[in-house]
Amino acid sequence: MDRMIGMFAAKGFSIQEMVSLVGGGHTIGFVHCTEFGHRIFGKTVDPSINPKLVEGLKKICANYLQNQALSAFLDVMSPGVFDNTIFKNLQKGLGVMSSDQLMFLDPRTKPFVDKYAADGKAFFNDFAKAMEKMSVYGVKTGRQGEVRKRCDAVNAA
Repeated sequence: MDRMIGMFAAKGFSIQEMVSLVGGGHTIGFVHCTEFGHRIFGKTVDPSINPKLVEGLKKICANYLQNQALSAFLDVMSPGVFDNTIFKNLQKGLGVMSSDQLMFLDPRTKPFVDKYAADGKAFFNDFAKAMEKMSVYGVKTGRQGEVRKRCDAVNAA
């Protein structure tokens, strides 16, 4: 959590803004099984993850080493819906990624997880403000930047 907080702080974002942005992005997102497989297929299963979630993820990701395209929704209770359920999930140990689950376990971020789990309007409001702030951070104009054809890769020259 120190690293994640530090990365956001280096860009001028508070812990609260970080929690709202990560939660907001992950409420509608998915992740490849290769990114969290170690939590469920290792010698010891991550104790912070709900055992029923482990069972479900093991079924979804059974062949993830052979098929690296396999993925799971980050919000297992309301996938594809932009809401505050991901924060409720974290309270129940239903964080697919360890970094998400750590937001509930870390005393610096837990108050915001609890706040957003209890108050969807507060989450929507804080997320909107943080997204607006992020939308103007380090904007490159003219020939300094590019619109990517794929979000995970710089365009070929």
